[in-house]
This record gives sequence, C-alpha cells and structure tokens, in this order.
Amino acid sequence: MTKALISVTGLDATGIIAKVATKLSEMNINILDITQTILGGYFTMMMVVDLDGAHMEFAAIDEALQPIREEMKMTIHMQRMDLFDAMHRI
Repeated sequence: MTKALISVTGLDATGIIAKVATKLSEMNINILDITQTILGGYFTMMMVVDLDGAHMEFAAIDEALQPIREEMKMTIHMQRMDLFDAMHRI
C-alpha cells in the first residue's frame, strides 16, 4: 500500500474537510486516518491516505489539490509516508 500524509492548515472556514475529502474521493484516494482541530481560529488537519487506487502520479495528485489551496487560501502539503517514516526514525 502506498500511503501519503496530507496536512491542511489555514484560517478556519466552512467546508474545508468536505472540499478536500471530495477531491480525494474523485481521485479514488481513500482516507485511512484523519485528525483535525481549530487552534485560535486556525484550522489544522492531518490525514493518512492510500494512494493505490488513484492511478495517478504523486505530482499529479498534488497538482489536483491546487484549486483548493487557491480557493480556500490554505496550505496543503502532501508527503510520501515512507519518506515521512524514514525521516522520523533517524
């Protein structure tokens, strides 16, 4: 299974989770785990997703999230989980 960690941060607004989850669903990406919170008016969400169903390259998936970044004025960062795990084992 190819996993990625997606982080979403920015000013809180209605529909952030819905927009991100809908876009991932459209690309056949399954959300395996999710956590979100609001800290002082700032929205923060972390998701572990399964990329195997996407049938797209990693860069294309990241690019497909760009309209949400622009529309919602959010920072959305996607990182391969194997690289994330390796960085935090050192």
